[in-house]
Amino acid sequence: MSGLRLGVDVGGTNTDAVVVDSSGTVLAATKTATTPEPIGGIQSAVAAVLAQVEDPAALDKAMLGTTHPTNAIIRRQDLDRVGVLRLAAPSSLGVRPSAAWPEDLRDIVIGRSEIVPGGFEYDGTPIASLDEDAVRRFGASSAPEVSAIAVSCAFSPASIDQELRAAELLAEECGADFPVSLSHTVGSLGLLERENATILNASLLTVAKRVVAGFRSTLTEAGLEVESFLTQNDGTLMAVDEADKYPVLTVGSGPTNSMRGASALAGLSDALVIDVGGTSADVGILVDGFPRESTASVEVGGVRTNFRMPDLISVGLGGGSIVRNGDGLSVGPDSVGYDVITEAICMGGPTLTLSDISLAAGRLEGFGDPALLSGLDASLTDAAIGWVDERVGVLCERMKASSTALPLIAVGGGAHLVPQSLRGVSEVLWPPHHSVANAFGAAIAEAAGSIDKVYSYDTDGREACLTSAREEAEDAAIRAGADAHNVRITRIVEIPMTYVPGGRCRVIVKAVGPLSS
Repeated sequence: MSGLRLGVDVGGTNTDAVVVDSSGTVLAATKTATTPEPIGGIQSAVAAVLAQVEDPAALDKAMLGTTHPTNAIIRRQDLDRVGVLRLAAPSSLGVRPSAAWPEDLRDIVIGRSEIVPGGFEYDGTPIASLDEDAVRRFGASSAPEVSAIAVSCAFSPASIDQELRAAELLAEECGADFPVSLSHTVGSLGLLERENATILNASLLTVAKRVVAGFRSTLTEAGLEVESFLTQNDGTLMAVDEADKYPVLTVGSGPTNSMRGASALAGLSDALVIDVGGTSADVGILVDGFPRESTASVEVGGVRTNFRMPDLISVGLGGGSIVRNGDGLSVGPDSVGYDVITEAICMGGPTLTLSDISLAAGRLEGFGDPALLSGLDASLTDAAIGWVDERVGVLCERMKASSTALPLIAVGGGAHLVPQSLRGVSEVLWPPHHSVANAFGAAIAEAAGSIDKVYSYDTDGREACLTSAREEAEDAAIRAGADAHNVRITRIVEIPMTYVPGGRCRVIVKAVGPLSS
């Protein structure tokens, strides 16, 4: 047997791992507690799942979905200090870089920042010539004070020339190995949001290198010689060599892995998905097998960005959520997290959790000792489980775009909390291996490429523009590792720019394909 894949996903409560064959059949699966230093949990999960495989040498690919970058931003830990260079003067002097950032995060991340002459109009016409001397001076003055530089240019999706030239100049001043993040590789239209995403990306470079090194060492210690990848927040893959350059693109990959895994395990391409972990529940919707992407700007750690993220609603509801009955029922949002295996009452601990409630209500099996819940008031159980049912129903209704009933796929270690029937839901499904859907989603993920550009339909014609966009997206997917013979277009969005002349239209195209063997 050959062509096996290892999928690993690190959640806030559990680290899951699976091994699947070339057809997507799960051969082995495990769920271990996430450790305070997540690499330890990854090592335990990999060792446990490989112990179930007859021939580990048959593995040739390994995929990791991790919360490292997200946690670094949220917790304000291990972030690099970044120099910020904007190529846009005189058009954007009114708003300085990081102006709307939370003060505590700004103080940690933002180093020297400057706006220099440069940038483009929406159609690629230069606003001003790039001030190369100013770029050189910025590089020379910033390099001793920061760990990386983030470069953003007005309308760089229309023309990347000035950003590329700025990178060349910075390499000459700071050294060829000095980290520089360019905004056109990270975000899309919208200067401030794209700039924010680029700064965050630059601040995560050291975190990313540590994650990649830890994953590689884990695989090496396990005796595996495999291609390795990290999952992105759109449900696709990037090679680890790219992941340590663009770590911000992995933010939000956990829920996406779960949704992709749910789709494949249930055999449904259009459905609601709820991923219930130990601390929180995420509800999203599948469209053609992929999570519907958010059309709104996404905040990460209080910073407004515009990179690709799934459209999700999250709530503090999980197996470890703490239940209190003082002046009325209170559930969460605090949670015992991965300590549920020792803190929950049914495990001999002192804390009443939703896992205890689920066990008492007959929804959870094979976890803890029901006898330890003999003193639990039945009315409290009913009230708490009713709260869960109401909250899940509201989340599903908020996520739907119409009143049409859709199936709901329940996944994650806390999926036992989901009721068997809900208003507006045609059926509730718990597919095989649903508790490790996130790791399964990572294991079966594909490579992708996308473009987000402004075209002139009046000049070149709509069909020619769309053909060019499709080809660019397909080429990007192939460069990312997709099989050139099996690339498919999964998304085409046209947004007419009626407020500007020339028949301009913003075109977004995404291409996806299985990894080349």
